[in-house]
Amino acid sequence: MMGYSFRFVSALLLFLFASVSFAAIEVHEFASEVDRLRYQSFIEELRCPKCENQNLAGSNSPIALDLREELYEMISSGRSDREIIDFMVARYGEFILYRPTFSAATAFLWLLPAVLLITGALVLTLMVRRRRQAMGELETGLSVSEQAQLAQLLTKNSSDAKSNINNKQGEK
Repeated sequence: MMGYSFRFVSALLLFLFASVSFAAIEVHEFASEVDRLRYQSFIEELRCPKCENQNLAGSNSPIALDLREELYEMISSGRSDREIIDFMVARYGEFILYRPTFSAATAFLWLLPAVLLITGALVLTLMVRRRRQAMGELETGLSVSEQAQLAQLLTKNSSDAKSNINNKQGEK
């Protein structure tokens, strides 16, 4: 009985590991090295519609396999890069592109980081200015307008004091 269960488990493990080796390997013959590079570029840059955050090169889903085959056929038939991208976007939407084009529909995606950065910088600047003003009022106990009046009085008094000194020196 023990030998039978060992053989069964061994056969089961062998079958499981062997099934991985039966995975399909795609082999495509291209007319030129440029076509092969174009194909590689497309499967790296296009997103799998099913896997969401995986490119066509890294996905083994059936739709990714179909899209890779379709890409091969389009490249082999001589379609331009623009035609291939337009076809994919028309069929699957902007989602298929890792870097969507700038349009009214994607403006939010492209502009939001810049808007958030500028807004954050403005808020931080305003907070720092208010804190400095508050610290200035705490140190002197005077408001900004009172500090301006004080500075004006001090400059007036210092000019009066200088004139008095000059007058006294002139009398001697």
